[in-house]
Formats: sequence, C-alpha cells, structure tokens
Amino acid sequence: MLEVIDLSKQFKQTKVVNAVNLYLEKGETVGLLGPNGAGKSTTISMISSLLKPSSGDVRLHNESILRTPEKLRKILGVVPQEIALYMELTARENLVFFGKMHRIPTKLLQTRVDEVLDIIGLKDRQKDLVKTFSGGMKRRLNIGVALIHSPEIIIMDEPTVGIDPQSRNHILETVKRLNEEQDITVLYTSHYMEEVEFLCKRIYIMDHGEVIASGSKEEIKNILSTETAINIHIEMINHPFIERLRDLPNVQHLSINQTTITLIIPREVQLLKDIFRLAEEHQVNVLAVNIETPSLEDVFLHLTGRKLRD
Repeated sequence: MLEVIDLSKQFKQTKVVNAVNLYLEKGETVGLLGPNGAGKSTTISMISSLLKPSSGDVRLHNESILRTPEKLRKILGVVPQEIALYMELTARENLVFFGKMHRIPTKLLQTRVDEVLDIIGLKDRQKDLVKTFSGGMKRRLNIGVALIHSPEIIIMDEPTVGIDPQSRNHILETVKRLNEEQDITVLYTSHYMEEVEFLCKRIYIMDHGEVIASGSKEEIKNILSTETAINIHIEMINHPFIERLRDLPNVQHLSINQTTITLIIPREVQLLKDIFRLAEEHQVNVLAVNIETPSLEDVFLHLTGRKLRD
C-alpha cells in the first residue's frame, strides 16, 4: 500500500536519515523503533509529505507522492509527538475545526465528530476547554483529530509519552481496535517496547538514520536465537560487581534495569558459578537468577547498544 524507497535526508553536512526502505501492507500495524536521535521523526515527516527528502521516494499504490502529495494526505492521519490542539477551544470545537480543514460536509461532520468522541472516550467532556484536560485526555483528543476524516493510514509518533497508565492503556486498546475492526493501517513509533509487542506484527529498528533490522517479532528475536539471557536480580547496584560481570568471557552484552542485570551469552556457555563467585567476592545479595530466551528489548540493546529511552 505504501512503500518507502532509499529515503534520505541531509541538513547541511549532517545526514540524519540514510537510504531507509520500508513498506506498509493494507490493514497491518508496523512498529518503527529507535533510540532518541535515530531519525524516526524525520522519516515520518518525509513519509507524511511534511518534509521533502534529499533523495529517495515514497510511493502510494506504486505512485510517487513527492510531486502530488494530495492523494496521500486525503487518506492519511498523523498523530505528532507534540500536542497539536487549540487550548482555548472545546474538544468538540477542535474536532469540528479540523474536520472543516478536511472539507467534510457539515451534516456528515457532526456525525463523524460524535463517532470520534466515542472512539477516544471523551463524549462526556466534549464541551470542556482543552486547557482543562489532563495530559492523557489531550493525547486522546490528538488522536481524534487524526481520525476525523476517516483515514486509511494513520502514523502515530510516540502517542503515549508522558501520560498516566490508564490513558496509555486506553490509547493502546483504541489503536488495536481501529486496526482490527476498521482495517486502518498503522505505523507506530514508541519509546516503550511493550507497546510495540502488544500492537505490531512487523518491526523496523532504526539507529543513526538507518534501518538496522526488520521483520516479524519472531524474526527479530531470532537474531539472538543462539543466545541466552541471564537476569540477575540483586538487592542494590554494585558497580565493581557489574564491571567484573562485564569482563567475563563470552558476555556479549550487559544491560541494567534498576536492580536487574541482564547478560546475553551464547546458549552453550555456563556462567552461573562465576556469577555467584563474583557476588560473594563483592558482597552482593543476589535475590534471584532467571535464565530466559532473549526478549525484543534484549535484541534492541544488542543491536543499538542503547536503551529505547536513551
């Protein structure tokens, strides 16, 4: 349905996106992951025709949108990272305003506004000014604006940043429902790996402006199919202990999440004796050790060397 071919963007001497290739099939949800500065937002801006690429092409049904973006804009909804709403208008007034920008006929627009308010769960707050809304409610209305013209494709650029868990869950369930019930094609970027695992069947991972891995969730995880993840849960972080773990033979990657240390090692390697020996030497209280198949987060860390939120 939508294909990106060798898309690049250069600002002066800095190339922020380099020869990106990706595609969206009708009715699927695709994740675009990458640490801060990976080039995701710039890529999205070019795909949605808001930014002209330095080279490459974006094709809708095999037709370039670079010279005639109108065909794409008619069927595309974009949820930007930043809140793009009028704070002095009500929720309903915002939706009506953006509906008129899309030239939706007045009679149809009122019905569509009611439908969108129902989808985003703001029907009971439709007459309240947006400036009185919580961050989560503003995010939900931001999505409503992108849906007002019944798009076939929606691009969501980190739509759950900085909101409460309840609003976040509502947004995720809304996206899943839109995809499954209305067959809307979704390109979804996020700083939360669990969101992508929940929503997306295919994933692209970007770093330093390039796509460094792509495929289904299972294919991405298989990048570390011959490795094992050892999760060491400790009482308190001990940096000398961590450095000694990092220096152990065959440790391919080490990451820390609060008081859990994760080691990625070849599946045939046994390190438990060394781990407990070092813990005793450094007087580290080990609460538990779990041995698991590497997760999507482990693969991401392995490929980029950075956490998704770095």
